[in-house]
Formats: sequence, structure tokens, C-alpha cells
Amino acid sequence: MVKPIYLVLGAIPIIAAILISVPLLIKNEIPTSAANYTDEIEIVYTKHQLKKISNGITERIGAQKTEILYIKNDGEVKYSVTEQGYIKPDIRSHIDEEKLNKIKALIKETGFIAIPSESFTVFDNVTEYQKSNVKVTLNGRVNQIHWPQQNVTGDFIPPIITKVESELDLIMSEFSE
Repeated sequence: MVKPIYLVLGAIPIIAAILISVPLLIKNEIPTSAANYTDEIEIVYTKHQLKKISNGITERIGAQKTEILYIKNDGEVKYSVTEQGYIKPDIRSHIDEEKLNKIKALIKETGFIAIPSESFTVFDNVTEYQKSNVKVTLNGRVNQIHWPQQNVTGDFIPPIITKVESELDLIMSEFSE
């Protein structure tokens, strides 16, 4: 028969392991500790609202609105908008170090820089859609990815791309209001 003291002593490491692992499993964010102060990053995120224009025999795709978000390593941000062919004045600002580290960690820890630059086809019958582009330079390595919104393509867009898109959209929304 096992003495109760051995059961109690054996349960302590199990309880400690559960207390440590449960918050890590429940939390769905990337820890910002992955971002080092030595990491150099530049991000250019572009969103195009595209429309297919038919001129009888020929068709072309034109941008109704283009938004560009440029984030430098020091947190400096430049936001540009072109709407109906007219360029609006640039907005320059700064994002705090916490947001910048969150984006750095997201890109670094998820392997975003290693995602192949593949093209996503758009359905033929689509006349208006959003196409996004992000160019990331992390410690000298460059990756540029273009993708349309999910409902206009039959291709699978990896969740990491949409996660980076949503984080950059949050920053962009601060300036577009």
C-alpha cells in the first residue's frame, strides 16, 4: 500500500506543470519576447480596392482606393491614401514599442518570412474585390506576398497571412478615421 505522503509529493509536480501549461495553451497570442532589440524590420502594407472595368472588348482592373502603410524599425509610420486617382496628404505618426514588438514577434516566430511568394487566382466573375500586399524586411531578409480577399479565390490563404493582415489593419484603422 502506498503511503499518502508519497501521493501528495507526487502530485505537486503534476499540479505545478498544469498551472504553468494551461495559460500557455489558452493564450492565442505570440509572446513579444520573441522580438529582440537588435531585430531590424521594415513593413510596407498595401490594400487595394479593385474594380474590373469593361470597355466592350477589353477589360482592365483599376484601383478605386489604395491605402499604404509604411512602418520603419524605429516605429515611425507613414500612411498614404489614393482615392479615385487623387492622392491625399500623407499622415505621419509613431506607433509605440509594444505594438512594434508584437508585429516583430508575430512575423519572426510564425515563419512569415519563409512563406513562399505565390500568387492567388481570382474568380473570373468577380468585378470588385480587395487585394492586399505586404513586403517585410526582417534582418535583411525580404519577403513580399500578394493575396486577394478569401471569398474571391478558390485558393487557400494561410492563416498567418490573415493574422498579419488583421494586425496591420488595426494600425491602419487608426489613421484612416
